[in-house]
Amino acid sequence: MKRSTNRILTTHVGSLPRPEELMSLTAPQRLGESVDERQRDSKLRSAVAEIVRKQAALGIDIVDDGEFGKPSFVTYVSERLGGFEPAGPRGSPWAHSREVLSFPEFYEQAARSGASPAGNQIRMACTGPISYRGHKLLERDIENLKAALAGTRVEEAFLPAVSPSMIEDWHKNQFYKTDEEYLFAIADAMHEEYKAIVDAGLLVQIDDPRLSTYYLLNPDKTIEQCRAWTAPRVEAINHALRGIPEDRIRFHTCYSINMGPRLHDMELKDIVDILLKVRAGAYSFEAANPRHEHEWRVFERVKLPEGKILIPGCITQSTVLVEHPQLVAERIVRFAKLVGRENVIAGADCGFATFAGSLEIHPSIVWAKFEALVEGARIATKELWG
Repeated sequence: MKRSTNRILTTHVGSLPRPEELMSLTAPQRLGESVDERQRDSKLRSAVAEIVRKQAALGIDIVDDGEFGKPSFVTYVSERLGGFEPAGPRGSPWAHSREVLSFPEFYEQAARSGASPAGNQIRMACTGPISYRGHKLLERDIENLKAALAGTRVEEAFLPAVSPSMIEDWHKNQFYKTDEEYLFAIADAMHEEYKAIVDAGLLVQIDDPRLSTYYLLNPDKTIEQCRAWTAPRVEAINHALRGIPEDRIRFHTCYSINMGPRLHDMELKDIVDILLKVRAGAYSFEAANPRHEHEWRVFERVKLPEGKILIPGCITQSTVLVEHPQLVAERIVRFAKLVGRENVIAGADCGFATFAGSLEIHPSIVWAKFEALVEGARIATKELWG
């Protein structure tokens, strides 16, 4: 994994706005209708090539495929894991969350607006031994990204993959005797995906919003109870990452909310030690929105382990306001002065289209935010390197 040795490198979390032409080809498949697979695969390949070129043209150093081959950062595993079958619509996990209990009118209005398609998902149930069967789809995503990288000037590339605990939450267990047995069976299966990505020469990014979001969704739980809940989930992540070099792994967590009051987000100080137990070379987390920007100070007392990298959010998906490059630079410099400039890569709080068809931020604003991120990194580089 490259470090910011001569300048501040830039990256993002993964999901990017899909082009309309690609959406028109993938939507029928999500709805169970037939689709021309050859046409879809051809369009997907060209769309990935274009989004990689766009990231490079904007000046992003560490790029991905925008997750264009996935319906969302989590539900894509429904096609890739054996042992599951459809179990009906998935109800909203937010219905009794701390946020909805505090701001019921706001969230009711947001649900009616249809701003995000996240609620219209089919829940899967585990009804037999879990296996990984997504080799063909994974190979397609890897090949599309590697083909897009040819002749493109970037520093590195990554592919996101969802964590075992997110799958545990989205797809319920009806087969394994205990929650832990189920969790580790998922980890064993996902190990194949994680390892294949790294074996292909790419970085793997493990996406685990649930690590931070569990507190929000369980108002009956204390901070300590939530911390205890994370222990086996981190063990499962590390089990799934066994044998994979840490310096080829990025870990991302966030709070599963884009536009919202965010009053009950778990604080970084309450999970930072847990976050650093994940076997990863770099840690991506929210640091650019008003609920978390102050948390850079956590690293005044928390020592970053030797060889690790921070990827703090320096732009955010939680507002349409485009950050000023000078503010982006200030955010970068704060972290760099605490953990070392070579140990900071400028990133984003979260993805900008975690579910295909997300409507909260227009693509033109996403690209403007990326331009601010790149320019902010240039400003920070001048300050940090002189």
